[in-house]
Amino acid sequence: MCELGIVKNGGLLVSEGLVMATGDSREIERTAPRGTEFVDAGNRVVLPGFVDAHTHPVFAGNRLDEFEQRARGASYEEIAASGGGIRSTVRKTRAATEEELRGQALKRAQWFLQCGTTTVEAKSGYGLSVADELKMLRVIRDLSPETPLEIIPTFLGAHAIPEEFEGNRDGYVEILINEMLPRVVEEGLAEYCDIFCERGYFDLEASRQILTVAKGRGLGLRMHVDQLTNSGGATLAADLSATTADHLEQTEEEGIAAMSRAGVQPVLLPGSVYALGKTRYPKARDMIEAGLAVVLATDFNPGSSPTPSMPMILSLAATHMRMAPGEAVTAATINAAYSLGRGGKIGSLEAGKLANFAIFNCEDYRELAYYFGFPQTHSVFVKGQRVGVA
Repeated sequence: MCELGIVKNGGLLVSEGLVMATGDSREIERTAPRGTEFVDAGNRVVLPGFVDAHTHPVFAGNRLDEFEQRARGASYEEIAASGGGIRSTVRKTRAATEEELRGQALKRAQWFLQCGTTTVEAKSGYGLSVADELKMLRVIRDLSPETPLEIIPTFLGAHAIPEEFEGNRDGYVEILINEMLPRVVEEGLAEYCDIFCERGYFDLEASRQILTVAKGRGLGLRMHVDQLTNSGGATLAADLSATTADHLEQTEEEGIAAMSRAGVQPVLLPGSVYALGKTRYPKARDMIEAGLAVVLATDFNPGSSPTPSMPMILSLAATHMRMAPGEAVTAATINAAYSLGRGGKIGSLEAGKLANFAIFNCEDYRELAYYFGFPQTHSVFVKGQRVGVA
């Protein structure tokens, strides 16, 4: 994961949105067709556009009050138990129209681009009813023509138990399986199905039931597991041959070994650990040494990780999870691309892949993790076209 294939004084030849060749910039210039437009990166770092494989960008409102409560000592679990947390955002999102949600999401899409991200996975999960989950997924679908950011949809109806089903989890699971999933698949609104497998949300039995049905309907599987407790979620992800197991703050050796045997990709989200004021980060070093293709993502959401900044995530990975800067770049580009089934199209700058890349105001890629708290993005290109930043 540290071997980035760096090309010093390198160049890219791009045509019709694709990388045609890479190599020494003088050679690229010499062999370029007549009439080629040249962009001088000025000795800056050029990287593949970041691929953010875990985000929640469609929601209404914010959770500033809860942010202040945590600053005064309240825990995430205490806030959720009092009616805050996911349910707080559900109430606001249900009250918002599709047009309102789309407008807010477009603004956030621009935030991702400004940070050098060109592809995101986007989850529903703040509707928790048939109508409102479909509303969120339609917003995700309709964003694509309006932003250069590539958006990959995931159905997360099993994010929490809605208030109207308090004490009746089985009733909500029936709606998920018999009403939501069929509609999502019939309308082609998602590529993946996700679930929050955690104490107080969806236990192992319910998670297995929902995801087995989703898999049978042709959806790939992603899972929020072992975030607050080590409940065996990583092992279940392995049993179900899930594409990814995300969070994993509490996962121990048994879960890591199970994921390794099954080829499950761990998606690590240090931004949520940081934002919640916790200190236990995923065991990234153990996962890498076990041969797992680790992924880093922002977990952008209004409650536990309100950041679209992949460079900030690289910094947290280096300082709190003992990941070398090169490993972090790999985890946020090519590994993430493969976790979304797009490793052959994006995630690296190779001939035949989409010309999605970012130029950063630094001369060494390690500066992206070394300096933090301010943007270093110079410009962003999607399919060879400049789409953002001055």
